[in-house]
Amino acid sequence: MGILDWFKNRPEKFDPHSVSYETTEQCIDKAVTLTNPRLKLISSYRERLTPAVENSMRYVCGVVATLPDSIHVSSSQWSVSPALRAFFVSARDVSEVLSRSQNLRTFFNKYPFIDRAHLVLGMAYEEQRTFGMSIRGDIVQRDVAQTVVGFSDHKARICGETNQEVRRLLGIQLYEYLLAQALSEIGEERNERQELEGNRALIRARLRLLRQQGPGLGTVFGSAPAWVEEQVRLEAQLLENEREMEAMGSPDSALAHELDCLCAVLEAPERYIRVESREIKLNSMNVVLEKASAGAAADTEFSLVHLQGVPAMRRAFVLATFDRSEMQEVRKNFDRVGNSL
Repeated sequence: MGILDWFKNRPEKFDPHSVSYETTEQCIDKAVTLTNPRLKLISSYRERLTPAVENSMRYVCGVVATLPDSIHVSSSQWSVSPALRAFFVSARDVSEVLSRSQNLRTFFNKYPFIDRAHLVLGMAYEEQRTFGMSIRGDIVQRDVAQTVVGFSDHKARICGETNQEVRRLLGIQLYEYLLAQALSEIGEERNERQELEGNRALIRARLRLLRQQGPGLGTVFGSAPAWVEEQVRLEAQLLENEREMEAMGSPDSALAHELDCLCAVLEAPERYIRVESREIKLNSMNVVLEKASAGAAADTEFSLVHLQGVPAMRRAFVLATFDRSEMQEVRKNFDRVGNSL
């Protein structure tokens, strides 16, 4: 099974509430296939990967299982939903923004008899410190430090028939993100090794050519023996290159190091993925208020995912539902969706 097949067959069994033996075995196979299939040459690779994979799966399952329930996203709910008023500028924006999601449109086209889609609504999240007015009792205070939050760049890439399916797909993507980080770290060392090998071959070729030519015509005309200095310099570079290659180990040890790197990433998923639940009190201008503050405001709940890999990213998201009846026709040049949640 090739790398692309893993992504085509996402409906693998994934229980967000537990880690089964079957799931662990599938995740080990996926980890090896996506990073380096040659890891199978190490006889103990499954024994090495099993505890690391189980740790990542428990972490991912814990994140997915504890997410809040879905909210219904619709234009008609905007005026009565504090979350929708915080996420979208107006009621009209709700259907316009979600209708631009190619993944959501594809889902409804694929399942013509389904009237409601479950999805992960991801958003860019920003906090800005400003100064404004605040009311404490009957006193109006000016130039008070405030935090204003903003939600933008709405995406709906994960869609499904049920909430359970969406949670499962989200869990798979979180696991694949960990594998991508492991592959990135492994790739850096591969590149370094290839660069050292290339430099060594170039130095050897130049040194061999220099030795074959000898002093050449330079000494005939009385010039300084620069070729001797060049030879010494190249020999020193070659010696340093070989030291660096020796420090990196043999190709066999490099394969073992790749397995170590993969295990290290999967053993500590919290270093790369952190999801926190946020509940903040916002007024109509998305200004964060203290819980005891007076004035028109409401609690808004969402999740924040911190991706600590390369590139680092922070996104807000909620589990949501969206009705087919809310979908609008959009022009193709506006029908875009990015790579984030």
